[in-house]
Amino acid sequence: MNFMTKLLHGNFAPDGKTGATTTPIYQSAAFCHETAEDLEKIFLGQKPGFVYTRLNNPSLDAFERRLALLEGGIGAVACASGMAAVSLAVMNIVKSGDEIVSGSGIFGGTHSLFSGLGDYGVGVHYAKDNQIQSYLKCMNENTRLLYVETIGNPKLDIPDIAALAELAHSQKIPLIVDNTVTTPYLVQPIKLGADIVVHSTSKYINGGGNSIGGIIIDSGQFKWAIDKFQTLRDFNKFGKFSYLAKLRSSLLSNFGGCMSPFNAYLTSIGLETLGLRMDRACENAYRLAVCLQKTNKVAVNYPGLQENIYHNLAAHQFGGKFGAILTIRVGTKEKAFTVINKLKFALNLANIGDARTLVIHPASTIYAAKSIAEKEEAGVYEDLIRISVGLEDIEDLQTDFLQALENI
Repeated sequence: MNFMTKLLHGNFAPDGKTGATTTPIYQSAAFCHETAEDLEKIFLGQKPGFVYTRLNNPSLDAFERRLALLEGGIGAVACASGMAAVSLAVMNIVKSGDEIVSGSGIFGGTHSLFSGLGDYGVGVHYAKDNQIQSYLKCMNENTRLLYVETIGNPKLDIPDIAALAELAHSQKIPLIVDNTVTTPYLVQPIKLGADIVVHSTSKYINGGGNSIGGIIIDSGQFKWAIDKFQTLRDFNKFGKFSYLAKLRSSLLSNFGGCMSPFNAYLTSIGLETLGLRMDRACENAYRLAVCLQKTNKVAVNYPGLQENIYHNLAAHQFGGKFGAILTIRVGTKEKAFTVINKLKFALNLANIGDARTLVIHPASTIYAAKSIAEKEEAGVYEDLIRISVGLEDIEDLQTDFLQALENI
């Protein structure tokens, strides 16, 4: 099946009993079983079944199976938010004394999470750029994973996933890739060698900004050496499913970061138009970037522009598309605020991936608590505006931004 057909038919069929073509909302806290023996076997992992929605649920299961197929994984675990997904994906395999190597252009929330891991004895090193040697220099015998985003947010830097997968595997550690900004429509990191993929499904997967969620997909390809990944020792019996087994039965259960059935339902509906939305949003982003660049009033950062340093890599890695996020620098914080306040269609809020165009001033919001050095390392400046381009008619978006820029 090709991608758009998978969206509608992959790991999905009408309900066998009712013929319903939308997965029902199983809004139940727990699930009854006929015998005590049945429930015992389910708890021991000897029989499939649903127990408690904090662990699993039919609505979540349907959603997980569809995302696992789209990303090419052996299974997935849905979480309460994108940050829950990132947190659980990483904490599933690290312990005190371990270290993480990460790209420097990662999302502000993820950077805050990683900064806080020091309280639990986990160190983090950030590669200064996307050169393979920069990542290698950060690694040592305590490194347990390499973490990157397909397109940095809002730095818009792009790592070479295949090359980083090769580096990670040479060090016998997994590569975890956040695919939120590109989605499996543009790239499936597992095909390029990634081991674990995470998403904030609140963004493009959902597409309507109506629910929070996250998901973790396991490729099933990484060989977990128990002497190195001791947190998985009790789950080694599950073979290639050991990472997922621990994730669901230990971390998800203990931390309680599960997705709600209603959010799984809403996000499953949004998922079915992912390809159409990404086509439109990426095209709109490119045309808006070209329009703004011609004004000579702003500095535009967008991988789709020929002169962008990541253009060729992005074109190859993402199938000729470049995502739906761009940033502009307008000179000063005051000018940035003026532009945001003058926009008529673009909404000023802290999200990306909505059907509507969204803008934000990252330096005073998402990165407000960061130092100047930390902001600049993440590509955040006082005059920078992040634009998440939506599905509006491009002529209206262009006109809106041009009139806003006339005020500076």
